[in-house]
Amino acid sequence: MYVGMLLMLSFIASPCLAEEKVYRIEVLQVAKIDAFQIAYNGFLDVLRNNGFAPGKNLKINRVILDYNVEGGGFLDKMGILFKIRSEASRIAEAKPDLAITIGTPATKYARDKITGAGIPLVFIAVAIPQAAGCPSLTNGGPGVTGATLYMDMKNALKIVRTAFPNLKTVGMISSEDENGIAHIDEAKKNAPAFGMKVLSKQVSKSDGILPAAKELRAQGVEAYIIPLDTYYGIKNYQNVNDLNGFCRENKIPVLSFVFQHTKGAVLSVGSDFDTVGGLGGQNAVKILKEGRKPESLPILKQEDLKIMVDTERMKALGIEMPMQILQIAKPAQ
Repeated sequence: MYVGMLLMLSFIASPCLAEEKVYRIEVLQVAKIDAFQIAYNGFLDVLRNNGFAPGKNLKINRVILDYNVEGGGFLDKMGILFKIRSEASRIAEAKPDLAITIGTPATKYARDKITGAGIPLVFIAVAIPQAAGCPSLTNGGPGVTGATLYMDMKNALKIVRTAFPNLKTVGMISSEDENGIAHIDEAKKNAPAFGMKVLSKQVSKSDGILPAAKELRAQGVEAYIIPLDTYYGIKNYQNVNDLNGFCRENKIPVLSFVFQHTKGAVLSVGSDFDTVGGLGGQNAVKILKEGRKPESLPILKQEDLKIMVDTERMKALGIEMPMQILQIAKPAQ
């Protein structure tokens, strides 16, 4: 009987027979764009490499909220805000082990409801953490951490100046997107130190880009820089294509502060979405595996900016880029 009892206890306590915990993650983002998908893939890769397998010990519910780009008015903005907060309330009630927000709007407007329910929050693909409600570039605030696309604008403009020694006036067009606005503000503040001036124009997400591009060109713009703004990724990159066509006709370069092959961009400078998604995954792993509190984990960022050049576009525009840029740049695919 004693032996039988031991066998029964061994059977019950056997780790091979114990059920493995299934972790639940809720993911929330606004707008379906390629860059967000790249960041999300980088996030998932890190989780998989650390033993978290979707369908096995990991259950993910991802919600992508559509934004009415054709409307883009006050009621549409209020509508998307309502949807974000409604989803945040649903996540708070669902009580997952972790919540992930992709992009600034989802992070900014969902964070309080989610963290107020005691759910740890990790964000990815946010350009300026402060624009998403964080106290600083490295501090996410109570219940929050993440990985930022933030790049030091001084370093980015230094690369632009090196690549284009004679460039004086650049144009930047953004929507009401917090990331785009922040990029332009930073560029305007730092450009004079590099002998450049930034002229800008804000448009609605439903607006085409050509009227703004033509207005800035008439003011003396010699090149355009694309900021990190969902305005360029929506509608199948129509605004990028239109800007590219306009600049091709006028023989002026398009530059980009988004490290993703942007059609027509001669030079792209920025943080890699895949890398930043992976950094967010690192913080997520520490929360799930080690039980770390989000506020104990600093917001992570890619330390070195990446550079990409489009040599075919360079030839078409008759641009010769300095060898010191070409030696460290990745060729556009």
